[in-house]
Amino acid sequence: MAAYVVAFSPDGKTVASAGGDDIVKLWDVTSGKELRTLSGHGGGVNSISFSPDGKTLASGSGHNTIKLWDITTGKELRTLSGHTYDVSSVAFSLDGRMLASSGDTTVKLWDVATGKELRTLSGHTSQVTSVAFSPDGKLIASGSADGTIRLWSVVP
Repeated sequence: MAAYVVAFSPDGKTVASAGGDDIVKLWDVTSGKELRTLSGHGGGVNSISFSPDGKTLASGSGHNTIKLWDITTGKELRTLSGHTYDVSSVAFSLDGRMLASSGDTTVKLWDVATGKELRTLSGHTSQVTSVAFSPDGKLIASGSADGTIRLWSVVP
């Protein structure tokens, strides 16, 4: 399995990798040993992101879903559904309470604690391939295959 995406935990002790199958692997940076395998997507994993406290990992898949994982136990916390095409990017807010995701032509904001979809941001005309929160947490940037970058206010 090829690793398409990788991410470091905030403390730098763990790296997550994922790819064309339905699994995410967690690795110990010092020893290089596999810590655990997180499976259950049903499609390739396109994006991964650690929460700021390093306790949760989000993974977005080609199965149009996002899974939130407990890093300590490896258990799935919840599945977020709502995109109509592959989830291409996931990003946690700086306080870890919200998750942004991109897939189809939209950006979705999620409440991490409940899994509830908070908002859908529409305006791109082609697949949104990347999302990121601004350092102050007030804006989300989204990049799209339509050749545009959009800035969105987190507060409606």
